[in-house]
Amino acid sequence: MPIPATRAETIIDALPYIRAFQGKTVVVKYGGNAMVDPALTTAVIQDVILMRLVGMRPVVVHGGGPQIDEAMKTSGLKPMFIQGLRITDADTMRIVERVLVGGINQGIVALIGRLGGAAIGLSGKDGGLIRARKAPPRKLADGQLVDLGLVGEVAGVDPRPIRTIQEAGYIPVVAPTAGDEEGATFNINADVVAGEIAAALTAEKLVLLTDTDGILDRQGALVSTATRKEVERLMADGTITKGMLPKVGACFTALAAGVRKSHIINGTRQHALIEELLTPDGIGTEIVA
Repeated sequence: MPIPATRAETIIDALPYIRAFQGKTVVVKYGGNAMVDPALTTAVIQDVILMRLVGMRPVVVHGGGPQIDEAMKTSGLKPMFIQGLRITDADTMRIVERVLVGGINQGIVALIGRLGGAAIGLSGKDGGLIRARKAPPRKLADGQLVDLGLVGEVAGVDPRPIRTIQEAGYIPVVAPTAGDEEGATFNINADVVAGEIAAALTAEKLVLLTDTDGILDRQGALVSTATRKEVERLMADGTITKGMLPKVGACFTALAAGVRKSHIINGTRQHALIEELLTPDGIGTEIVA
C-alpha cells in the first residue's frame, strides 16, 4: 500500500516543474463559476500569486458571463447566444463594459493585492493592447445568417503593454473588450482573447479554466491528451459543441503561434491551476500540436 507523501515531499516533487517554468509566461483564462464562488475565487487567485512568486509570469484574461447575465436580467434584457458567442447590441455592450472593465477587472486586481500579490488591470483599449474588428454573421444549421452585433474579433495584439507590466513585477489582468480604428467598442469572447494574447507573447502555456473537467468523449469520459487533429475529429462529429468551441479555437490559435501546450481544466476544483502546472499527473485536457 503506497505511503501518502508528506507535505515536504509534495513541495519537493514540484521543484522540476518550478524550474522548467522559471521566467516563462503562462496565460490563464479565468471565468465561469470559479468567478462566482468566493472560495474558488480565492483559490484561483492564490494559485496565480504562487505562480508569480516561484518565478513564472502569469497573465490573467478574465470573462464574466454569469455576472453579465445577471446585470442584463436586472436591466430587463434577455441574454442570447449563437455558437457560444453573446449577441451584443448597444445596450448590452454598455453593460458588458461596465461589468467587465469597471467591476470584475478591478475586483480581481484588488483581490490579488489583498492576498499578497500585485496586479495591474487592462482592457484591450489600454496601450493599444488589442485591435478589434466586427465579427462576421454566424450561419445556423438551416443556413440563416445571424448578426452578432457588437461582438468583435481580434485584429491584432501589441504585447508591449503586458510585457512592460511583467517586467515591472506585476501580474497583468486583462478584460476582453477592445476598440476598432473608428472608435467602436466590441465585446470579444474571453477564450479568444486569451488564445490571441498567448500567441502574441509566445507563452509557454495557455490554461483555460472552465466548469467541466475538460473535453469529454461521446461516452462522457475525459480526454486527457489530444492532438489538434484528434480534437478536430471530435468537433466534426458533434462531440465538441457550443461553449467549448471558442475554447478549442483559442487552443488552436495558441499552438499555431508556437505555444507549447494548451490546457482546458475544471476551475471549480480547488487549486486546479497548481495541480495542472506543478504535479506530474495534471488534470483536465491537454492539447498538443
